[in-house]
Amino acid sequence: MLVLLGFGMVAVFMALILTKRLSPVVALVLVPVTFAVVAGAGMDLGDAVEEQISGFATTAALLFFAIIFFGLMIDVGLFDPLIRGILRVCGDDPVRVVVGTALLAGVVSLDGDGSTTFIITVSAMLPIYLRLGLSPVTLTVAANLANGVFNILPWGGPTIRAATALDVSPTELFNPMVPSMVAGFAMVLVLSVLMGLGERRRLVKKGISLTEVREQELAGVGAFVSGGPGGGRRPAVRPTGGTGDADLPEEQPAISGLDPHRPTLRPKLLWFNAGLTVALLVLLGMDVVPLFFVFMVFAAIALVVNFPSPAEQGERIKEHASSIVAVVSMVFAAAVLVAVLSATGMDTAMASWIVDVVPESWGPYFATITAVLSMPLTFFLTNDAFYFGVLPILSEAAANYGITPVEMARASIIGQPVHMTSPLVPAMLLLVSLAKVDLADHHKRVIWRAALCSLAMLAVALLLGVVPFHA
Repeated sequence: MLVLLGFGMVAVFMALILTKRLSPVVALVLVPVTFAVVAGAGMDLGDAVEEQISGFATTAALLFFAIIFFGLMIDVGLFDPLIRGILRVCGDDPVRVVVGTALLAGVVSLDGDGSTTFIITVSAMLPIYLRLGLSPVTLTVAANLANGVFNILPWGGPTIRAATALDVSPTELFNPMVPSMVAGFAMVLVLSVLMGLGERRRLVKKGISLTEVREQELAGVGAFVSGGPGGGRRPAVRPTGGTGDADLPEEQPAISGLDPHRPTLRPKLLWFNAGLTVALLVLLGMDVVPLFFVFMVFAAIALVVNFPSPAEQGERIKEHASSIVAVVSMVFAAAVLVAVLSATGMDTAMASWIVDVVPESWGPYFATITAVLSMPLTFFLTNDAFYFGVLPILSEAAANYGITPVEMARASIIGQPVHMTSPLVPAMLLLVSLAKVDLADHHKRVIWRAALCSLAMLAVALLLGVVPFHA
């Protein structure tokens, strides 16, 4: 019964958000609670949710102040020179812009933190997408895929969990997987090229002149639809895609945050803000202070230095309030789903059922089966639940066929590109919130592409023998 309820809950949840019948926050709360009641969960469900929310609180605080800090850096113009530089390199070609997005996300992902990766990538690239009329969904997909592939780095989390759960060396686990990681990222670049070509065809079909956009960009007025220093009305090049294909209202700027004359610019503080951001990223990489505390302190410093007036500080926080509420509410709502899975025993029941239904004749293929299963299981379960709850069971079953723990550990991390698209991953929720992209639109385009990246990684691992196809 728990198995049916577990898979049923996941299916109903995904159906509701993909068809946009419910918002992700509402679905994350009501669907698990409904299934928990059917499963016979009592009043102790509230305690389980409270425990999960306590665990998620530091993540919520991290996202809260990270949005404020990087939002301020956009407001004051820190990323404007970077955006102009990227534009010079990528030009007005959608293919180069999308590939550049994947490369940027891949490089930043080397620090092992998805939230930092998505904040920097969206901050740098979203204005370019909007100016050129590209869909922000393409941005989130490219960034999500790149980060998912590099999430198997030893300091990223899943690899350490797998090594700990099966008591194997992280080095012995990860090093043979480097070619697979390279293959996965190559697949990301291929998919980015194809998405860029699709964006190019869409713009041509809509009759949007990229030359006109470029001319406006070089003239320094690309962010305006009308008005501006010279007065009069300029041709509108409005963004398309986003959470849909509807254009913005004609009287609205394409992206007000990059108005070259916005009052929040602080050109005299450019080097201070750059140094502050570098110091923050260094501290994040050192991981000697809790990440949420780092963002709290640096956000406060940025506010005081750039906007000394309390009224201005309050106004800046209000400006980014919608993004903060969107992502933090989803983080806490996701705690309900995790609590229901663990408190009712659905997660362990689902894992045990999967092991039981594998025919004995498939035993020699257990490593390959684990690699394939890691895609849906890490999507529907947290990494902790999968690596500490499911993987030991799978590894114990595989040992009967001579498959070693380290081989099972390598197989288990192959699903990470798919895992990073899960609504249980706070960093992914931050990504779609910062880009103002609908979660359903993002999922429709990213999940199957993430599966292709995982399959590319699996193919190379099988070819090199680091994951045995047959024991």
